Amino acid sequence: MRRLETGAAWLLGFLWILPLLYAFWTAFHPPEFSTRLALFAPLTLDNFHRAWEAAPFARYFLNSFLLVTMVLAAQLVLCTLAAYAFARFEFPGKDIAFVLVLVQLMIMPDVLIVENYRTLGKLGILDSIPAIGLPYMASAFGIFLLRQTFKTIPRELDDAARVEGASSLEVLWKVYVPLARPTYLAFGLVSVSYHWNNFLWPLIVTNSVTSRPVTVGLQVFSSGDQGIDWSVITAATLMTSAPLLVAFLLFQRQFVQSFMRAGIR
Repeated sequence: MRRLETGAAWLLGFLWILPLLYAFWTAFHPPEFSTRLALFAPLTLDNFHRAWEAAPFARYFLNSFLLVTMVLAAQLVLCTLAAYAFARFEFPGKDIAFVLVLVQLMIMPDVLIVENYRTLGKLGILDSIPAIGLPYMASAFGIFLLRQTFKTIPRELDDAARVEGASSLEVLWKVYVPLARPTYLAFGLVSVSYHWNNFLWPLIVTNSVTSRPVTVGLQVFSSGDQGIDWSVITAATLMTSAPLLVAFLLFQRQFVQSFMRAGIR
């Protein structure tokens, strides 16, 4: 039975990684080898050069970098303050407010697209990077994850810091934030990967090169007048996904450990 489960796991893993293997093969070989396997086929980087020259990917990468940085910075501040309040303070309606935060986890962002578009239209900031990130500035998932982490920190550390004359914000900054670094790292990876890969909302709210992220730029590039060249398209796909793959490989241990520590309390 165990051998069967192991074999099935390896098979599912291979099927999952097969499209990525095809993308690597096609991107690093000439177009004539995109549909056939030849072990001694010549390697080339020309596909990446053609993809980079065919579309303003430099601008797309800059837009995505600014977007994920802006959203993550706002989320870290807002989620930290909210999680600290839910974990360590008592105030009227605390439980109800936290339930409302959890309800947000069950609402798909796509349901709010029309209302978000109307709101941003009234604000006059459509077709801009802030318009993409504004609906995601507060994260219910981030509040929940940090709250669970903060609740694992002994209250004795609060008391010791307050004896030294620290204020509530100083306790948060000097005690809670350093002890929650693995959780911040995991949440940062989740947030960056989600907003780097987000497609539908940026597609709706942006209309120009100056605000398109890489996902929308890749879609515009692949459906352009140059036709379908799988070698160039897969090269562009690898370029846009490479930062996330590298980040996950570098921080995968901290990513897994932080979620294992964040138990429900």
